[in-house]
Amino acid sequence: ARKIAAGAFLHLEQETLCSQVHGATVDKAAVAEAQEGDPTIQDAVQNVLLALTMHEEAFVENAFSGSKSEEVLAMHKSSGIAITRQCFQCLKPMGKLNDEVINLYLELLKEREEREPLKSLKCHFFNTFFYVKLAEGPTYDYEGAKKWAKSCKLGYDVFDCDSIFVPIHKPNHWCLAIINIKEKKIQYLDSLHGRDPDNYVLNVLARYIKDDGKDNCREDMGLSKWQREHVKNLPRQMNDYDCGMFMLKYADYLSRGIPISFTQ
Repeated sequence: ARKIAAGAFLHLEQETLCSQVHGATVDKAAVAEAQEGDPTIQDAVQNVLLALTMHEEAFVENAFSGSKSEEVLAMHKSSGIAITRQCFQCLKPMGKLNDEVINLYLELLKEREEREPLKSLKCHFFNTFFYVKLAEGPTYDYEGAKKWAKSCKLGYDVFDCDSIFVPIHKPNHWCLAIINIKEKKIQYLDSLHGRDPDNYVLNVLARYIKDDGKDNCREDMGLSKWQREHVKNLPRQMNDYDCGMFMLKYADYLSRGIPISFTQ
């Protein structure tokens, strides 16, 4: 149930992050196949999908049923993201995830990497506002995105990472784009198995890479040879409201460098 996902925000420093995707289960066949090359895969996958404790179950039930809609139930100090009881309601069955929940989850993924760097790739997670600044206005706006990114005061160059994760919101649907620096790809992941028309998102991100490189006197990354990829064989959502959950779990798995091996 969705309440399992809501338990992610009970302890902001807890490894569980998000236990399951709307009742998701591990695809044992996919794990077994990946395990042939890496015996640590099974342990890694099991650590992604953890059940809630009784205490967490009680917290989630209270979060869903309480009457004070503006009460802050979880506060992430470094980002300033506050999750109110009203925000929590998007984690109920058939709810669509909002910006606050998605952005806090992505902050937790980054904190997990910093806490346990040997268990994750080096990643950056842009929040939901980055692509809005870059491309959802009337024109492509590198300067707007640049100004917004500087205000975040990251303290590192995102292009020193292995992968950069970019949440993409289309009308009533969340997708994920990845600037995969390690493999020299720009990837598009859609839980409805749709495509990026005319490679619009992928080309926007390619342009961003080029502009940011010029702006920061970065060495040529050989962008013309990078692959634009619509990632196939992804777990597919079986309804019209779980896209946000799928997007986050794609990021969760891939930022650990493990195969996407859950099913709905």
